[in-house]
Amino acid sequence: MTQANQTPDFDALAVGEVVAERHVHLTRDALVRYAGASGDFNPIHYRDDVAASVGLPGVLAHGMLTMGLAVQPVVDWAGDPARVADYQVRFTRPVVVDPEQGADVAISAKIGQLDAEARTARVDLTVTFEGATVLGKAQVRVVLA
Repeated sequence: MTQANQTPDFDALAVGEVVAERHVHLTRDALVRYAGASGDFNPIHYRDDVAASVGLPGVLAHGMLTMGLAVQPVVDWAGDPARVADYQVRFTRPVVVDPEQGADVAISAKIGQLDAEARTARVDLTVTFEGATVLGKAQVRVVLA
């Protein structure tokens, strides 16, 4: 594992290599804290009755919270958040956070492409909840020059 502020060795990387993995447990308390920090107080993120009234299966984690949690293992691996040049995802499935059990999200970051000239790596993220992908085409471009 790379230490903080230490750039991974570009020449030692290989396409298909897993560079980071993490499991995150989300609770309703975490959603409330995120709502306060982000200013997103949409009640689908904390009230079961409102979520049900709009046809949702339960209270949902904020998409941006899920997106932020997913990129953090790559930021940690890269050693410096400034090395992240681009990050894109498609939201494909919500993360339903049970009031008692919470929700467990699994994150795996794998080298998808290497650009030797630019010394950048495309890191592909697999982010799952209950065995299903929640972020599609989740890709992070990291500058390792």
